[in-house]
Amino acid sequence: MPICERDPWRLQFFENGACPADVFIPTDDGDCWDWFPQQRWTYNKLKIAQTQNMRSGLYQTPPKKFPVFSKPNINLKGMGIEGRAIFSLSDFEKFSKPGHMWMELLEGEHISTDCAIVQGQVKWCRHATGLVWQEGMFKHWVIHAKPIAQLEQFLSAWVVQHMENYTGMMNFETIGGRIIETHLRFADQWCDLYGPNWMKALVGLYTKGMWAQDTLENIEGFSLPLFARHGGPFRYPPQNTQAKIRALPYVTSLQITFHELQAEDLHPMPPGGFRLGVINCTNLAAGIAARKELARCFPNVDTMIHK
Repeated sequence: MPICERDPWRLQFFENGACPADVFIPTDDGDCWDWFPQQRWTYNKLKIAQTQNMRSGLYQTPPKKFPVFSKPNINLKGMGIEGRAIFSLSDFEKFSKPGHMWMELLEGEHISTDCAIVQGQVKWCRHATGLVWQEGMFKHWVIHAKPIAQLEQFLSAWVVQHMENYTGMMNFETIGGRIIETHLRFADQWCDLYGPNWMKALVGLYTKGMWAQDTLENIEGFSLPLFARHGGPFRYPPQNTQAKIRALPYVTSLQITFHELQAEDLHPMPPGGFRLGVINCTNLAAGIAARKELARCFPNVDTMIHK
């Protein structure tokens, strides 16, 4: 298997991929940190902000103007851990910690963009817009079929300037067209929605340094998480019930996104809730219905479904 996947619920996306045994394709930021030391700086959020001339600083240099957003300067676990908007100096002193950075509070759409890069040039990208809910959670993500021209131009120019000679995947998180985080990998939550030929193109990128874009089809998709209030324990739904949900119309995958035998506090989760699962689909109404079916699989859990 060419994909080095640490989350077993996502192995379903890659188990049929064909790739030379000596090629390793990362999906985890910890692996990216180890395997790409020259590009490791891209996980430093302060440096990313500085490349865009954004107001920013470290815990030791408080902002002179509020609001700002504070978060760990380097976070290889994701899920918005300890990130929060801060509106006053007193709150900054209360919530910011050593190792945190701050940046100006951005407004606008939160977009995740996967890019295939060849020698510092963007050759392909797909965008997903997150519908923000509360306390670090998202209602769902829309994986767009159509390009977003202005954002693509900005990211392409940034890559040319800062990622010279890099070949591989990158994921950018932006708000209002400004980069808030970068990752030396793709977003493995919804890559099954990139179409049947995408895996072959991905393997070609890491084996040959080429991107076979002509064979790809863009179809709009949706990725819907199911959250519960913190405080488990949480148990897996029966396999036959999971299979029924996967077989529902327009559903492309079901991921149960936690380790049943692992303590809740060892899972990186947003402050607002514990993510039980994710449903990917090509029809939003069908995905919402499937998520309700998934919620019924946790009868003794206080699940959270937005209105």
